[in-house]
Amino acid sequence: MLSAGVAVTVLAGCAGPVAGVEGDQRLQVVTTTPVLADLARHVAGDRARVTSIVPDRGDPHSYEPSLRDVRDVVYADVAFSNYMLLEEHAIIRTLDANLRPGVPNVSLAESAVKYAAEIIPLVENVNLDTVWLGLRVQGSGAQHGATRASQVQVTATGMDGPGQLTGYLTESFGSLRVYFDSGDGLGRADSVSLPTEAHTHMSWTFSEPGVYRLDLAAQLAVTDDAEPVDAGGGTFTFAVGVDPHEVADAAGAAILDQGHADLAVDLDTGGLVVVADETAAGHDHGADAAPVQHTYDPDEVVISVPNKALAPVPAGQGFGFLGRADEQIYQLPQAVLGKHVHGEIDPHLWLDVRNAQAYVEIMRDTLVAADPAGAGAYRANADAYLDELTATDAYVTERIASIPQSRRYLVTTHDAFAYLGLAYDVTIAGFVTPNPAVEPSLADRRKLAETIDNLHVPAVFLEPALAQRSSVLREVADDAGVRVCSIYSDSFGPDAGSYVELMRFNADSLARCLT
Repeated sequence: MLSAGVAVTVLAGCAGPVAGVEGDQRLQVVTTTPVLADLARHVAGDRARVTSIVPDRGDPHSYEPSLRDVRDVVYADVAFSNYMLLEEHAIIRTLDANLRPGVPNVSLAESAVKYAAEIIPLVENVNLDTVWLGLRVQGSGAQHGATRASQVQVTATGMDGPGQLTGYLTESFGSLRVYFDSGDGLGRADSVSLPTEAHTHMSWTFSEPGVYRLDLAAQLAVTDDAEPVDAGGGTFTFAVGVDPHEVADAAGAAILDQGHADLAVDLDTGGLVVVADETAAGHDHGADAAPVQHTYDPDEVVISVPNKALAPVPAGQGFGFLGRADEQIYQLPQAVLGKHVHGEIDPHLWLDVRNAQAYVEIMRDTLVAADPAGAGAYRANADAYLDELTATDAYVTERIASIPQSRRYLVTTHDAFAYLGLAYDVTIAGFVTPNPAVEPSLADRRKLAETIDNLHVPAVFLEPALAQRSSVLREVADDAGVRVCSIYSDSFGPDAGSYVELMRFNADSLARCLT
């Protein structure tokens, strides 16, 4: 079977103009997601063939491109991605590696700022009992020629401590990916790759109490065939089940014991650091204060793993690498389900209709530049669609305004609705993302039930594409006697086959279920 790379070489090797897929002579437009494809079709009309790499009910966070997708990219005359790390990195790499030279490759979220779109920082949920620890790549790496298709590999090169240390990811539907495992020694396999300017969540476990010191090293691969560049290293200290102050005071270090923090590769300075919310380092400015990040050298901070982090190893052969079933280990849990790699800006801009209008204006101007003969048609199509979107924005505003303010709370499974909340005055009450392979504790269920009860939330909302990951939310909602309703963000489904239908359905669902 041909690999995608081989197929690309054959197709892209042809010299001269490239005819459209299957002889289609129209402008060939490829997008990354169904939402973007729908917007593009309204602007392009009959003058272009528009395809989406991610299918209508697919998840852009996890979709892996096929050879057919590669072919569409090779033949494309224009490409639109959302980016801001919305899409699975394989999708971005497929675009950037296979588009012909000179083909417009537009990152809509970044470009939309010039068209008056509003962007929102991606604020992490810091309501956790222990520190929420991930991995991050920051800095552009421009001095090395890095692009958005570049990759950074972080490898665990050594560990000193009284027991076994692991770092692993729980993916969709409970499948596991182990990144670091000192149980069988550390080597090249103990590594994880991230795009530039991204970070990921993960779980960390420790089999025995004591002080652990983990050595990490990073390499930057600018392209697939380039020799990796050294991106620095560092040693990180964990105080597991022991007094972190004794460890920190001896080193004159700060203690991280709550909130969000990342072990980070800084491509601009060439070293590894710890990036933490300021409140996580003990500088509390109140519940309503915006998170302020602080950067520490590894020797300036101790990561606390308290005794309340003790948890039993789940039954099932998939967790055998952690130890025997029901054996107690210390765990800093992964706080967001699935492979969730993203940047510092919430990428779901289109859930504010005015941002979608900015996307349409970018598409109009890009298509006019790519196909000047169709300029009149593109402008007319865009004007008509912008009017439809203005009417949609008014409809969403009116429907959500009909919900009493005291009931305008959204509890869902996916951190995607900040734009909807800001634009239409909906309070985002929380995201429920339990590990589907582990039965949540009674405390977890009680906390969720109390949130629903304290806010008098009449309904919770599940995305149809993520419904199978949300059994606990369903069960707690049933126990509390509240409704379980649908909402859409990244993909289409039975109730929404276009962007306008998606926004109108969401407004109707919120109004119906929260009123």
